[in-house]
Formats: sequence, structure tokens, C-alpha cells
Amino acid sequence: MNTARLITLRTFTDLDVVRGDLLDVYADVRAPLLCMPNYAVTAFGERLDRHGTEEGFVATLAYADDHPVGFAYGNTIKQGDRYWQRVSPTPPNRYTERPAVALKEGGVRLPWRKTGTARRIHDTLLATRNEPHVTLMVNPAAGDGKVHALYESWGYEDIGQSLPSPASPVLVVMVRASR
Repeated sequence: MNTARLITLRTFTDLDVVRGDLLDVYADVRAPLLCMPNYAVTAFGERLDRHGTEEGFVATLAYADDHPVGFAYGNTIKQGDRYWQRVSPTPPNRYTERPAVALKEGGVRLPWRKTGTARRIHDTLLATRNEPHVTLMVNPAAGDGKVHALYESWGYEDIGQSLPSPASPVLVVMVRASR
């Protein structure tokens, strides 16, 4: 059995350094969904490349024996950002009036799930941030609702819905204090 204490966490601000590792873990984590246009590795790669050029990009990856086993990445979003513009209903001003960190994507390979690895990646990424709030979007059907429930257990609360692209499912937008 794998345990979270057997991993090394590394944080990066340069996408070029870790792009291959991110694509590798993503393809494994999302394998059952890769036939859907929004989840295809090419679609993820396009989003990743765009996000990697945006302000405040940061990625935290977990490695076991120098092999990537999980990741999360995000960037800074400001009031008026297209992220906030797609949220319905309009999010409360207290979340948008100052920059926030948006967790754009994350995942952990199956053998490292339920070991605390996802939480350690999440918390390590947030430890690098100064924004007062963190937000994310989650597919409410992911893991038969377990992923949404996990984020709730980490202190996130629902504030609306978003349809980031025509190929995307409707996602639940969640937010919490970053610390």
C-alpha cells in the first residue's frame, strides 16, 4: 500500500519544466473520460498551455521514486476575469473584489488516493499563495459525488455554477479562505 509519507512534493512556476509530468498524470487519472472532448489529453494540453501563461501560475506535484503520482495547478484571477464572468449567479463581491487563486486542475493516481496525497498537494500549493480566497470548479458527478464531498470536507462551499466551454459539463463553483 502507498502512503502519503512516501512522496516528495515539488512546486513549480515554470510550466515548461513540468508539462510532461502534468500530461502523464492527467492521462492516467482521467483515463475513463478521455473519449469525451472536454477531457481529451489534447484539450487538457491546450488549457494547460493557456493557464501556464497566466498571472501567478503555480503547480505542485507529488513524486514517488521520482515518478509523478499527483498534481494540482492554478493561477491568480482578478475581478472581471472570465473565470468569474462565467459563474452564475454572480459571485458575492467579497470573493471577487481582491485577487483570488483559482485551482484549475488536479488529480492523484489511483494507488495514492485515500492516502492524504491530494490534501498535501492542495495545501502545499496554497502555502505559496497570498490571495485571501481560493476557488475551484468541480464536476458534481465526479466519483459519484465523492470529489465534491471531499472539497466540502476541506472547507469549500458552493457559490454557483459554470459552463467553462460548450464541451464541458456544468460545474459547481466552490470557494474558501486560502488559509
